[in-house]
Amino acid sequence: MKVLLIGASGTIGQRILAEALGRGHTVTAVTRDPSKVPARAGVTAVKGDVLDAGSLASAARGHDVVISAFGPSGGQDASKVVDAARAQIAGLKTAGVKRLVVVGGAGSLEVAPGVQVVDAPEFPAAWKGIALAHRDALGVYRKEAGDLEWTYISPPALIEPGERTGTFRVGGDQLLVDANGQSRISAEDYAIALVDEVETPKHARKRFTVAY
Repeated sequence: MKVLLIGASGTIGQRILAEALGRGHTVTAVTRDPSKVPARAGVTAVKGDVLDAGSLASAARGHDVVISAFGPSGGQDASKVVDAARAQIAGLKTAGVKRLVVVGGAGSLEVAPGVQVVDAPEFPAAWKGIALAHRDALGVYRKEAGDLEWTYISPPALIEPGERTGTFRVGGDQLLVDANGQSRISAEDYAIALVDEVETPKHARKRFTVAY
Protein backbone atom coordinates (compact mmCIF):
# COMPACT_ATOMS: atom_id res chain seq x y z
CA MET A 1 0.00 0.00 0.00
CA LYS A 2 1.20 3.52 -0.80
CA VAL A 3 0.95 5.65 2.33
CA LEU A 4 1.40 9.40 2.75
CA LEU A 5 2.39 10.17 6.34
CA ILE A 6 2.13 13.72 7.67
CA GLY A 7 4.26 14.45 10.74
CA ALA A 8 6.58 11.49 10.32
CA SER A 9 9.33 13.04 12.47
CA GLY A 10 7.17 13.43 15.59
CA THR A 11 7.08 11.04 18.55
CA ILE A 12 3.96 9.20 17.35
CA GLY A 13 4.71 9.74 13.66
CA GLN A 14 8.06 7.96 14.00
CA ARG A 15 6.34 4.90 15.47
CA ILE A 16 3.69 4.89 12.75
CA LEU A 17 6.40 5.13 10.12
CA ALA A 18 8.30 2.19 11.61
CA GLU A 19 5.14 0.09 11.91
CA ALA A 20 4.05 0.79 8.33
CA LEU A 21 7.50 0.03 6.92
CA GLY A 22 7.73 -3.12 9.02
CA ARG A 23 4.56 -4.38 7.33
CA GLY A 24 5.92 -3.75 3.85
CA HIS A 25 4.10 -0.54 2.98
CA THR A 26 5.72 2.22 0.92
CA VAL A 27 5.68 5.54 2.76
CA THR A 28 6.04 9.13 1.60
CA ALA A 29 6.86 11.14 4.71
CA VAL A 30 5.71 14.77 4.63
CA THR A 31 7.43 16.91 7.24
CA ARG A 32 8.64 20.44 7.87
CA ASP A 33 12.22 19.16 7.90
CA PRO A 34 12.84 16.06 5.71
CA SER A 35 16.35 15.73 7.16
CA LYS A 36 14.76 14.53 10.42
CA VAL A 37 13.43 11.41 8.70
CA PRO A 38 16.19 8.77 8.68
CA ALA A 39 16.98 7.33 5.26
CA ARG A 40 15.75 3.76 4.94
CA ALA A 41 14.27 1.44 2.35
CA GLY A 42 10.62 2.05 1.55
CA VAL A 43 10.43 5.68 2.64
CA THR A 44 10.74 8.94 0.70
CA ALA A 45 10.90 12.14 2.75
CA VAL A 46 9.46 15.32 1.21
CA LYS A 47 8.94 18.81 2.51
CA GLY A 48 5.34 19.89 2.65
CA ASP A 49 3.01 22.43 4.22
CA VAL A 50 0.28 20.63 6.13
CA LEU A 51 -1.72 23.85 6.35
CA ASP A 52 -1.83 24.33 2.57
CA ALA A 53 -4.40 22.26 0.66
CA GLY A 54 -2.52 22.66 -2.62
CA SER A 55 0.72 21.39 -1.10
CA LEU A 56 -1.07 18.39 0.38
CA ALA A 57 -2.87 17.64 -2.89
CA SER A 58 0.43 17.56 -4.77
CA ALA A 59 2.00 15.23 -2.22
CA ALA A 60 -1.04 12.96 -1.86
CA ARG A 61 -1.71 12.16 -5.52
CA GLY A 62 -1.27 8.48 -6.30
CA HIS A 63 -1.41 7.32 -2.66
CA ASP A 64 -3.90 4.86 -1.23
CA VAL A 65 -4.26 6.52 2.15
CA VAL A 66 -3.08 9.60 4.04
CA ILE A 67 -2.15 9.37 7.71
CA SER A 68 -1.97 12.63 9.65
CA ALA A 69 0.15 12.68 12.80
CA PHE A 70 0.32 16.46 12.70
CA GLY A 71 0.75 18.29 15.97
CA PRO A 72 1.66 21.97 16.43
CA SER A 73 5.20 22.61 17.60
CA GLY A 74 5.84 24.65 20.70
CA GLY A 75 5.75 27.95 18.86
CA GLN A 76 2.56 27.31 16.91
CA ASP A 77 -1.01 28.23 17.79
CA ALA A 78 -3.09 25.21 18.82
CA SER A 79 -5.76 26.30 16.32
CA LYS A 80 -3.43 25.06 13.57
CA VAL A 81 -4.89 21.61 14.28
CA VAL A 82 -8.23 22.85 12.92
CA ASP A 83 -6.55 24.58 9.98
CA ALA A 84 -4.74 21.33 9.17
CA ALA A 85 -8.02 19.38 9.26
CA ARG A 86 -9.59 21.67 6.69
CA ALA A 87 -6.46 21.61 4.51
CA GLN A 88 -6.44 17.81 4.60
CA ILE A 89 -10.08 17.57 3.57
CA ALA A 90 -9.63 19.98 0.67
CA GLY A 91 -6.26 18.57 -0.39
CA LEU A 92 -7.36 14.95 -0.45
CA LYS A 93 -10.50 15.78 -2.41
CA THR A 94 -8.39 17.59 -5.00
CA ALA A 95 -5.93 14.70 -5.16
CA GLY A 96 -8.67 12.08 -5.47
CA VAL A 97 -7.55 10.21 -2.33
CA LYS A 98 -10.50 8.77 -0.43
CA ARG A 99 -8.96 7.66 2.87
CA LEU A 100 -7.60 9.70 5.77
CA VAL A 101 -6.54 8.32 9.17
CA VAL A 102 -5.90 10.93 11.85
CA VAL A 103 -3.94 10.86 15.11
CA GLY A 104 -6.41 12.67 17.32
CA GLY A 105 -6.63 13.91 20.87
CA ALA A 106 -8.04 12.38 24.05
CA GLY A 107 -9.75 15.49 25.40
CA SER A 108 -13.04 14.89 23.59
CA LEU A 109 -13.50 11.36 24.98
CA GLU A 110 -16.30 11.01 27.49
CA VAL A 111 -15.68 10.23 31.16
CA ALA A 112 -19.42 10.34 31.94
CA PRO A 113 -22.54 10.89 29.80
CA GLY A 114 -22.14 14.33 28.27
CA VAL A 115 -18.89 15.04 30.15
CA GLN A 116 -15.61 15.04 28.23
CA VAL A 117 -12.08 14.67 29.54
CA VAL A 118 -11.25 18.30 28.75
CA ASP A 119 -14.25 19.52 30.76
CA ALA A 120 -13.23 17.75 33.97
CA PRO A 121 -12.20 20.18 36.76
CA GLU A 122 -8.84 18.46 37.21
CA PHE A 123 -7.88 18.74 33.54
CA PRO A 124 -4.50 20.60 33.35
CA ALA A 125 -4.94 24.19 32.23
CA ALA A 126 -1.69 24.07 30.25
CA TRP A 127 -3.08 21.36 27.95
CA LYS A 128 -6.56 22.78 27.51
CA GLY A 129 -5.86 24.82 24.38
CA ILE A 130 -4.52 21.90 22.36
CA ALA A 131 -7.24 19.57 23.71
CA LEU A 132 -9.98 21.95 22.63
CA ALA A 133 -8.34 22.37 19.23
CA HIS A 134 -8.32 18.60 18.70
CA ARG A 135 -11.98 18.48 19.73
CA ASP A 136 -12.81 21.21 17.22
CA ALA A 137 -10.88 19.36 14.52
CA LEU A 138 -12.94 16.22 15.16
CA GLY A 139 -16.02 18.36 14.64
CA VAL A 140 -14.60 19.54 11.31
CA TYR A 141 -14.12 15.97 10.09
CA ARG A 142 -17.63 15.04 11.16
CA LYS A 143 -19.31 18.05 9.56
CA GLU A 144 -17.16 18.98 6.57
CA ALA A 145 -15.46 15.83 5.23
CA GLY A 146 -18.34 14.80 2.99
CA ASP A 147 -17.65 11.47 1.30
CA LEU A 148 -14.04 11.34 2.50
CA GLU A 149 -13.46 8.07 4.38
CA TRP A 150 -11.83 9.55 7.47
CA THR A 151 -11.03 7.84 10.76
CA TYR A 152 -10.00 9.70 13.92
CA ILE A 153 -8.08 7.71 16.53
CA SER A 154 -8.02 9.16 20.05
CA PRO A 155 -5.24 7.98 22.33
CA PRO A 156 -5.93 7.39 26.03
CA ALA A 157 -5.03 9.99 28.64
CA LEU A 158 -1.35 9.04 28.53
CA ILE A 159 0.63 8.02 25.44
CA GLU A 160 4.40 7.84 25.47
CA PRO A 161 7.24 5.77 23.97
CA GLY A 162 7.41 2.29 25.43
CA GLU A 163 7.01 -1.38 24.67
CA ARG A 164 5.43 -2.85 21.54
CA THR A 165 3.15 -5.54 22.98
CA GLY A 166 0.40 -5.86 20.38
CA THR A 167 -2.14 -6.19 23.20
CA PHE A 168 -4.69 -3.43 23.84
CA ARG A 169 -8.41 -2.72 23.94
CA VAL A 170 -10.46 -0.82 21.36
CA GLY A 171 -13.28 1.53 22.36
CA GLY A 172 -15.53 4.20 20.93
CA ASP A 173 -16.19 7.66 22.33
CA GLN A 174 -15.52 6.86 26.00
CA LEU A 175 -12.15 7.09 27.75
CA LEU A 176 -10.77 3.61 28.42
CA VAL A 177 -9.22 2.92 31.82
CA ASP A 178 -7.65 -0.22 33.24
CA ALA A 179 -8.41 -2.02 36.53
CA ASN A 180 -6.24 0.52 38.36
CA GLY A 181 -8.07 3.48 36.87
CA GLN A 182 -5.20 4.34 34.53
CA SER A 183 -5.71 5.33 30.90
CA ARG A 184 -2.56 4.74 28.91
CA ILE A 185 -0.85 3.11 25.93
CA SER A 186 2.63 3.06 24.42
CA ALA A 187 3.16 4.99 21.20
CA GLU A 188 4.30 1.69 19.67
CA ASP A 189 1.01 -0.08 20.42
CA TYR A 190 -0.99 2.95 19.30
CA ALA A 191 0.87 2.71 15.98
CA ILE A 192 -0.16 -0.94 15.67
CA ALA A 193 -3.82 -0.01 16.14
CA LEU A 194 -3.55 2.77 13.59
CA VAL A 195 -1.86 0.68 10.90
CA ASP A 196 -4.37 -2.12 11.59
CA GLU A 197 -7.10 0.38 10.70
CA VAL A 198 -5.21 1.41 7.56
CA GLU A 199 -4.99 -2.20 6.42
CA THR A 200 -8.46 -3.34 7.51
CA PRO A 201 -10.83 -0.37 7.85
CA LYS A 202 -13.46 -0.84 10.56
CA HIS A 203 -14.20 2.75 11.56
CA ALA A 204 -14.96 4.72 8.39
CA ARG A 205 -16.22 8.22 9.21
CA LYS A 206 -15.91 7.48 12.93
CA ARG A 207 -13.70 8.09 15.95
CA PHE A 208 -12.36 5.26 18.04
CA THR A 209 -9.87 4.94 20.86
CA VAL A 210 -7.35 2.38 22.13
CA ALA A 211 -5.80 1.74 25.54
CA TYR A 212 -4.55 -1.03 27.81
